[in-house]
Amino acid sequence: MSLDPAYLDYPKRRAGMDHDLYTASNLFTRPPVAWPDGKSVAVAILVNLEWFPILPSDTPFRAPGHMQTPYPDYRHYTAREYGTRVGSYRLLDAFAKAGVKATVAANAAIAERYPSIIADLLAGGHEIIAHSTDMNGTIATDLPEDEERALILKARDTFTQAIGTAPRGWQSIARSQSWNTPRLLVEAGFDYMCDWVNDDLPYVATTSAGTIVSLSFNHELSDRQLIAVQQQSMDSVAQQVEDAFDWLKDEAIRFGGRILPLTLTPYITGLPYRMDAFEALLDGLAARPEAWFATAGEIVDSWQGQAR
Repeated sequence: MSLDPAYLDYPKRRAGMDHDLYTASNLFTRPPVAWPDGKSVAVAILVNLEWFPILPSDTPFRAPGHMQTPYPDYRHYTAREYGTRVGSYRLLDAFAKAGVKATVAANAAIAERYPSIIADLLAGGHEIIAHSTDMNGTIATDLPEDEERALILKARDTFTQAIGTAPRGWQSIARSQSWNTPRLLVEAGFDYMCDWVNDDLPYVATTSAGTIVSLSFNHELSDRQLIAVQQQSMDSVAQQVEDAFDWLKDEAIRFGGRILPLTLTPYITGLPYRMDAFEALLDGLAARPEAWFATAGEIVDSWQGQAR
């Protein structure tokens, strides 16, 4: 049986990317970026503050970390709830001790169900960005466009009411997007998104509705990947983060400012036997003269304000 010639006919085959959202770019040939006060490494902490319905919808797919055993899955439900009842407050205390600010990607359901957490985040000077509606609010290409638009707008409007201003940033559940997501985010007024992981600096994505900044939070430096999936210790995570900082610091001497992303999950990092190593990590990074702890919005603003 011969292969249909059309099988090899791929209309997007060309040099560079196979889409028009952004062009191929070599990080090491771009004009250097300078962070405020002579700092060379922007340390960007992103906290995923999530609410998992006890019954997953699986539409269009089941979110990572969602319920796993037959309904009612109290085992996993209460483990996730540990983050909102305990873990998130431990992280807030750690941030306050180290004098650092974080970006919190929160489900809109958090604002509805746990308004005290939102108030404490704002009081601590942290930035809140939209992380869909709840952990059933996943996005993929087979999600109808009107449903995706409604999901994005509901998350935006819920936070606008809760915090008094529209969130500037967005992160999808599982960082999953459809072909429509960047455009719909632009239409909804978002300035930046934190789903793509292919860079150490922000860059611009172009849609038919306008542009949006992509700010990468490398999935490899996340507690879900390193601790929950790879079963590493917080001491090991801390060492890898410090190693990454050292590399980026040295690289910045030659090529300009860099970003060190660290993604945290309250029900993972917020457990008591991990907090000592985590607080030591924060203290060590805060003591580095090259470190600029910054929210996602601050990084985007600083980057956009420089000639590139």
